[in-house]
Amino acid sequence: MRKLLCYTREPIDEFYYDARLAYSMHIALDFDGEFKALNHNSGVLFPLATENENGSLNPKCLKHPYIFNVKDGGFGVIAVRTDGEGNNDEESKGSVILFVSSDLLEYRELGLVELSGDYIERAACEYNKENDTYTIKFTADGTIWRGVSVKDIMGNYDLSGDLGEVAAPSIDFPEADIEGAHPECVIDIPDNAAERLVLKLTVPKHISTEFPQEVNACSKEELLDIKAKALYSDGTTAEKRIDWELSSVDWNKGGEYELEGTIHQDHFEFPVALNRADPCIAKWNGKYYFIATNDADGNHTLYVREADSIPELVDAEERLILDSETYPFAKGLLWAPEFHVVDGKLYIFLALTSGEFFWEESHVMELCDGGNPSHREDWSEPRRVVRQDGTNICEEGRVITLDMTCFEWQGDYYAVWSQREFVPVDLGAWLYIAKINRKEPWKLASEPVVLSKPDYGWANNHTFVDEGPFSIIQDDRLILTFSSAAVDTSYVVGILTIEKGKNILVRANWKKGNYPILTSRSVEGEFGTGHNAYVIDDNGDMWNTYHARPGIKGVRSSGIRRVHFDVDGLPRLDLVEENDVCPDLRIVKTRLITG
Repeated sequence: MRKLLCYTREPIDEFYYDARLAYSMHIALDFDGEFKALNHNSGVLFPLATENENGSLNPKCLKHPYIFNVKDGGFGVIAVRTDGEGNNDEESKGSVILFVSSDLLEYRELGLVELSGDYIERAACEYNKENDTYTIKFTADGTIWRGVSVKDIMGNYDLSGDLGEVAAPSIDFPEADIEGAHPECVIDIPDNAAERLVLKLTVPKHISTEFPQEVNACSKEELLDIKAKALYSDGTTAEKRIDWELSSVDWNKGGEYELEGTIHQDHFEFPVALNRADPCIAKWNGKYYFIATNDADGNHTLYVREADSIPELVDAEERLILDSETYPFAKGLLWAPEFHVVDGKLYIFLALTSGEFFWEESHVMELCDGGNPSHREDWSEPRRVVRQDGTNICEEGRVITLDMTCFEWQGDYYAVWSQREFVPVDLGAWLYIAKINRKEPWKLASEPVVLSKPDYGWANNHTFVDEGPFSIIQDDRLILTFSSAAVDTSYVVGILTIEKGKNILVRANWKKGNYPILTSRSVEGEFGTGHNAYVIDDNGDMWNTYHARPGIKGVRSSGIRRVHFDVDGLPRLDLVEENDVCPDLRIVKTRLITG
């Protein structure tokens, strides 16, 4: 058994760690008598916002989370639900909130349990195996504790078992050298559960490299096809190319050679492009192309870079392909351009406005047959995305659409975008999904469906926003990452997944991660990371293009990092280069036999 610490954090300020983040459940694991924070000392459990009749959301946080064992294995969490700033919540008065989890990684919110007429200050819960009941203890003033006996905590709460005044629970408040930690309780968890938390909530590190001690190759190309296997601390692996020293090798005759090589690693120092947000890279006809929102001129131009490889894009020439003067309906705010291939043709999905911000809408540009993506004249004028019948998706001036992405899944093409209604009330930005016409991808082929709302504290931090979706396609699963909160230091990346065979136009079929997978705490010196796009290079490596701020006051700027996949095949976006390839493990040796 291992000890697990459950805690919340003290808010720092609006830039580093504010209430929407601090008032969530965090966990730390005991390592040889010292608790160490998991998940970059960020929360893993957030309560859902509640929804008003008009669709607007009421943000929620939690305090005093308490983890307990449940009857059939797994864990429960009982906590006090607060408003979005950590204050008393009128909707939660007299109640506590319950969650269940099989592994302390994924959680299901069961809802509120009403216990009293007063605000609850703290609560605890224990399962009693002898009488097969749960005892919930709670206090409204911190001094007098009352108890109720509950047979079932899975939603059918029978509170007839009133135990009256009871002894206060024995809650362990250990010392923990963790920034801002407010310890709430400690629980013993099985070793296998603890190990899984380590694998999922700590950054993998390159720990060893495997390569044959002897290889046979008749040419340099044959040798380069043999990859090294990098092994990581979480049990995952990744294939790596080797840059060999081959000056002594004579490929024209047989022989044996002792070779030394270095694991190849493309280096991308953040930022790769200042004042470039929402970056996207695509491969087309053997070349790579980079495009991004241009913050340097107030989003009035779009430039494309072309190169033979992704690293060469960093210093490639920029060529203008669109500005806010060419078309009368595109006056500015050229946002979030993305390259997408639909039915063999290349398109750019982007948002633009005919004037003001409130007229920002999604559009599509088409590359002409045989065209070059870096040549302005080879692109069509932007076409506005419309419904099946040709009408607009939403009413200009009242609702905006942006950040539209596109992907093929199970033989059909789909678009996902961010849509925000401002009039009559600001509902925040929600993600929508629809099937699109493969021959005319600016036309929807189904009715839009809501996919996600900014209903967790990390998603409605500073503003209510879900945006920037982009897909990762796997054999048995579709993954969408998306960005949430304001485009300041609170910007984070969330994740949605759905299994193959399920209808992706049904919101309930998707699984949404309870906590973000990339934040300002994930990589030192990068703040407000988000708006990801992915590209696979010639060697099969997936690269994440994203923007972040080099410092809390820094401008949005582009970065590139390899995507690593964890033990569950889910993307890790926080594997920095020194963890991807350990400097001390870069050298590879082998005996080469030629001829």
